[in-house]
Amino acid sequence: MKKTTRRDFLKKSAGALALCAFPNIILANGATKKLEKKVTLYNIHTGELAKATYWADGRYIAEEIESLNRLLRDFRTGETHAMDLALFDLLYDLSCRFDHCRKPFHVISGYRSAKTNETLRRRTNGVAKRSLHMQGKAIDINLPGAHLNDLRLAARHLKRGGVGYYPKSGFIHVDTGRVRYW
Repeated sequence: MKKTTRRDFLKKSAGALALCAFPNIILANGATKKLEKKVTLYNIHTGELAKATYWADGRYIAEEIESLNRLLRDFRTGETHAMDLALFDLLYDLSCRFDHCRKPFHVISGYRSAKTNETLRRRTNGVAKRSLHMQGKAIDINLPGAHLNDLRLAARHLKRGGVGYYPKSGFIHVDTGRVRYW
């Protein structure tokens, strides 16, 4: 068995990152291979799992997006909301950075109705009055097998929106709003 050298590892890592950044990559032999974007989510409150290929052949796939929206519904009220597609792209890019984990993102909170958000605001500190969860632009997650701080740093590196770090609660918040950290 051939031993993997550091150079081999770096080449493979660079290739994996390029595939994530440029899904319609042109291969060395001149053939264009269309790639798919997949995301796997596990809702810790409902026990639901969604493995969705939400983008293929250069377009988003409505049925797959719908299954993700359903999983990310407000589990307290049952209300669904169309999640921001950029949020799925953010999760896809994050998953590429943790390809070795091969586990679903655990969802602590996806969409929140205004009623749920207000209830949470009254009970706990740190819930924003105009939370992006209410617009389908935010999600609270962790990734089993990955260190939470590494997940936070990877999300910050993407610079796609807000990143909150909640180590005592065991999750990070990511959103597609303006870039900011807390």
